Amino acid sequence: MGGAVSAGEDNDELIDNLKEAQYIRTELVEQAFRAIDRADYYLEEFKENAYKDLAWKHGNIHLSAPCIYSEVMEALDLQPGLSFLNLGSGTGYLSSMVGLILGPFGVNHGVELHSDVIEYAKQKLDFFIRTSESFDKFDFCEPSFVTGNCLEISPDCSQYDRVYCGAGVQKEHEEYMKSLLKVGGILVMPLEEKLTKITRTGPSAWETKKILAVSFAPLIQPCHSESGKSRLVQLPPVAVRSLQDLARIAIRGTIKKVIHQETVSKNGNGLKNTPRFKRRRVRRRRMETIVFLDKEVFASRISNPSDDNSCEDLEDERQEEEEKTPPERKPDPPVNFLRQKVLSLPLPDPLKYYLLYYREK
Repeated sequence: MGGAVSAGEDNDELIDNLKEAQYIRTELVEQAFRAIDRADYYLEEFKENAYKDLAWKHGNIHLSAPCIYSEVMEALDLQPGLSFLNLGSGTGYLSSMVGLILGPFGVNHGVELHSDVIEYAKQKLDFFIRTSESFDKFDFCEPSFVTGNCLEISPDCSQYDRVYCGAGVQKEHEEYMKSLLKVGGILVMPLEEKLTKITRTGPSAWETKKILAVSFAPLIQPCHSESGKSRLVQLPPVAVRSLQDLARIAIRGTIKKVIHQETVSKNGNGLKNTPRFKRRRVRRRRMETIVFLDKEVFASRISNPSDDNSCEDLEDERQEEEEKTPPERKPDPPVNFLRQKVLSLPLPDPLKYYLLYYREK
């Protein structure tokens, strides 16, 4: 089996390859992918495969291929403040990337069938919040996960602006999935062997777009209790933030503005970014990717005649790129200016660490 793009040496190179192959097309999605290292969601003994464009499964734990997540993130058209429901939330990798875009006033819920996967997702979420160098660069909408079958969501639950289902949806469940969506919302799901984007344009009006040819394992049907009744899944309530939490968000936002103004004054226009290092150019090729969701799943991208290139052309181009590319220099270690500012404030230490979400670094 082959991936849609070449493997990367690290997370950034994987994202470079996804961009070059046009799976990642917008800045918001790129920033979210770069902020969360895919390898952090792998078990230690399998991390050598983290930057390949392949799915991974171990027991009930699964991750879809990076190219699939890229298409999903782009199709969802995420914006700050929206509400998001992830059906089959798995490791929480996708939900965490979504949370970076939704910001502190969004809603980020996930439903997962397996309780052991919920625990795994919570551990990974806690690790990201405590240790990630990217966390302070964003205003994060922390995901909340509940255990249950996503076909048994309570009928009195709220509707969402964005919904994703990570398993094959049978035709008879299409209307059920649509009922979870607000007017103006977007639903992305595998339907009839196509990754499908459905936009609700009115109370009973819909626009449908086929994105990608896929073959996912179908959703697991609900198991009824001995009484014959289904076990309804209660989604987390939409919580109202406390005044203390709102104050933390406002203070961090003000400090970030100060840092930005200082950067503008220092650099002139504030647009100078750390230079990205030129990497080997890759070409998109036909995709035959195995995607696992509970059972084996196969996904294939629709072929494009322009994708065909001879090995000789690729080798020549690689040699030309190597001749033109200057030796790479190591980037300077990142500086967390927000943390530096907070720690320099004339405040009691407990308040400082509260403003930093009690992060270790």
